[in-house]
Amino acid sequence: MTENYIAINWNEIEDQVDKATWEKLTEQFWLDTRIPLSNDLDDWRQMSSDEHYLVGHVFGGLTLLDTLQSQDGMSSLKEQTRTQHEEAVLNNIEFMESVHAKSYSSIFETLNTPDEIDEIFNWTNQNEALQFKAQRINQVYQKGTALQKKIASVFLETFLFYSGFYTPLYYLGHNKLNNVAEIIKLILRDESVHGTYIGYKFQLGFNELSDAEQDKLKMWMYDLLMELYANEEVYTHALYDQMGWSESVLTFIRYNANKALMNLGQDPLFPDGADDVNPIVMNGISTTTSNHDFFSQVGNGYRLGQVEVMEDEDYNYGLND
Repeated sequence: MTENYIAINWNEIEDQVDKATWEKLTEQFWLDTRIPLSNDLDDWRQMSSDEHYLVGHVFGGLTLLDTLQSQDGMSSLKEQTRTQHEEAVLNNIEFMESVHAKSYSSIFETLNTPDEIDEIFNWTNQNEALQFKAQRINQVYQKGTALQKKIASVFLETFLFYSGFYTPLYYLGHNKLNNVAEIIKLILRDESVHGTYIGYKFQLGFNELSDAEQDKLKMWMYDLLMELYANEEVYTHALYDQMGWSESVLTFIRYNANKALMNLGQDPLFPDGADDVNPIVMNGISTTTSNHDFFSQVGNGYRLGQVEVMEDEDYNYGLND
C-alpha cells in the first residue's frame, strides 16, 4: 500500500522561524519591472568607458551566481529539509533568485547595446575566476552533505555576491545610478534573509553532531572559505585594478566573509570590521540612507502592504524577531 501524500498545514507550525521567514519574504516581494531604470541614463552617459565595463561585468558575474542559486542551489537544499514549511520557504527563495537574475538583464537592456550585452554574457560564461567559484559551489551542491550544501549556499549569498555589490553601492554613495541601486538594495534585503535563514537551518543540524564531527566539518568549512577567498582575490583584481578599487573591495569581501561565518554560528576569520569598509559603501547597505521607501519612485499603488525599511541591524536578519 502506498504511503499517503501529506498536505502542508500552515496552522500547525513545527518551527516558527519557517513561518516568520515566509512572512518576511512575502512582505518584501518585488519585481524589477516597476523600477524606472531609464532615469539613470543621464548618469550612464556621463560615465567613462572603464566605468561602463566595470558595471556591466560585475552584473554579469552576479547574473551567473543568481542563476546557479535558482537552478541548482535551492533544489539541492530541498533534498534534505526538516519541515514541509522549510521546503515552501526554499521555493520562495528559489523564485526570488530568478527575479534577481532577470533584474540584471533589465539593467543591461536599459544601459547597454545588444553587442555590449553579448560581450558581457560571453565574458561571464568564460571568465576562469568567475567560473571557478560557480563550479566550486555547484560541486558542493551536487556531491556534498546536507550541511555542506548549506555552508556553500550561505557563502554564496553572504560572501561571494559582494564583490559585485560593491560597485552599485559605491555609485549610490556618489548619487549615481540611483535606480539601479534601488534594485541592488532590494536584492540585498532578500539575500540578508536568505543567508541567515539557511544559516539557522545549518546550525540546527550542526548542533546535533558530535564534537568530533563538528570539528571535522568546521575544518572543511574554513578550508572552503579560504579556497574561495583566494579565487576572489584574483577575480577582484581582474575587475577593479583599472579603477584602483581592489584593496577596498577585498576589505568589503573579507567583512562579508565574516558575516557568512556568523550566519553559520561560527567565529569570524578575518580582522576586518565595519569600520574598515569604505563608509560610502557601508552607508549604501542600509536603506535608511535613502529618503524614500523602495517603491516611492513608482507610486504607492505598488505597495503590497506596508514595506519596512531595512535598518542597519537588519543586515543580519533577526530570525528571532
